[in-house]
Amino acid sequence: MQTLPLIRRAALHLLGTTVILCTFTSALQAQPRPVPPAPVPPAVVMPRPTESEVATARSSLTAYLASLDADTRALYQKYPYLLEVRPPGINTAIVPNLSPNFVPKHEANVAVAKAGNIDVLFMGDSITDWWRNETGPYAGKQAFDKYFANIKVANFGIAGDTTQGVLFRLQNGEGQGYSPKAVMLMIGTNNTRSHRAQEIAEGVGAIVLELQKDFPNAKIMLLGIFPRAKADDPLRTQIAEINSIISKLHDGEKVFYRDIGSIFLDADGNIPTDIMSDGLHPTPKGYELWGDAIDEPLKALL
Repeated sequence: MQTLPLIRRAALHLLGTTVILCTFTSALQAQPRPVPPAPVPPAVVMPRPTESEVATARSSLTAYLASLDADTRALYQKYPYLLEVRPPGINTAIVPNLSPNFVPKHEANVAVAKAGNIDVLFMGDSITDWWRNETGPYAGKQAFDKYFANIKVANFGIAGDTTQGVLFRLQNGEGQGYSPKAVMLMIGTNNTRSHRAQEIAEGVGAIVLELQKDFPNAKIMLLGIFPRAKADDPLRTQIAEINSIISKLHDGEKVFYRDIGSIFLDADGNIPTDIMSDGLHPTPKGYELWGDAIDEPLKALL
């Protein structure tokens, strides 16, 4: 008896007709954290269902369950969490929270912040972090020296970090003690493992607000998340959705959105291995392309 696929198809049907978030397992439900969520700019706030809409979805689900054959109803009664209407909880992508593994790097960044003398802040994850790599398959140091050696840059990228990690870091020392003229921000690709596109976009927006609070005189170059994997990978669709949302943060005065992802792609939309050998992290050639693409726009912000 193949009843489980029937339940999955029904849930997708309900999702499409009621436009209400449904989840199959409680693991997908964001759990509250002791730290309050960060504020989010109105331009990227994700739509959330009203109580009335949730009630309509639950009513539709109840009617559907009543129409099932006895065996399928019994399965649902045994495992009710397989199919339920569950409104979105707290978006953990906007709740400041740093992985314990990143604390030493965070503390090193705080020391740099306290020393001051910073004109440009690079903020992000491994893709930003590895501008400092001198050797290896993901060495960005040569390109960094070519384009930014004459600028006082603080690189606060931490490999593996997320939007919530960056929020924590900025609120706990990395956003205090200096006044950069410009910030280059790219973050969110690591969130794709655990968050939906709209949640990640809220996380990026919350960081932009935090940066504006910490550095009111700085101009922010907000980069679209770089493409990753193959052209037909679902991650591409997710990243495109994130970028479409965060592009709304561009105001041409303090926030400047730029999507340079196309420079890493071939004619078929794939990423050549000499640009990103693992389909995610730039090689020295990838960093050269990145540096060339942002050289003049970044310096124009100073």
